[in-house]
Amino acid sequence: MARLSDNLRRVQPLARLQKTLSSLRRGKKVVLTNGVFDLLHLGHVTYLEKARRLGDLLVVAVNGDESVRALKGPTRPVHPEAARAGVLAALRCVDYCTIFHDLRVTDVILTIRPDVYVKGGDYTVGSLNPQERRALKEVGARVKILPMVEGYSTTAALRKIFQEVAS
Repeated sequence: MARLSDNLRRVQPLARLQKTLSSLRRGKKVVLTNGVFDLLHLGHVTYLEKARRLGDLLVVAVNGDESVRALKGPTRPVHPEAARAGVLAALRCVDYCTIFHDLRVTDVILTIRPDVYVKGGDYTVGSLNPQERRALKEVGARVKILPMVEGYSTTAALRKIFQEVAS
């Protein structure tokens, strides 16, 4: 069984992760996905397992706390960025995590240079940010949209919790 410290070593700043991957990626397909991953649920885990099957190494870029507040509102995230990345790194299907602080994942794409970039079914290739699409084209990454797992949503879970507390 992996020790917590082993899992936390898999959470790396972007520059160090770039070096780590450069020594590992020969002949391997690197898959990149990103997101908030607050209140991890079965939908997240299923999505990440499917993403991992698209290549040999799965890298998860986790939105930093400030970007989450900008994207989701002042009450989010529930868990701080280091905790969210640490939980993801403990999953068998996740090879590495990095935390990014921009609203967009463009710099991570340009640094990691994934072979495959994965997003959930709430996106289409056309709905991706134009800068992100350009970066993906520049690095030659294939974009794969995975379907959402019905019935699982952090936002819906939080809404339900707040309703229960309020009643």
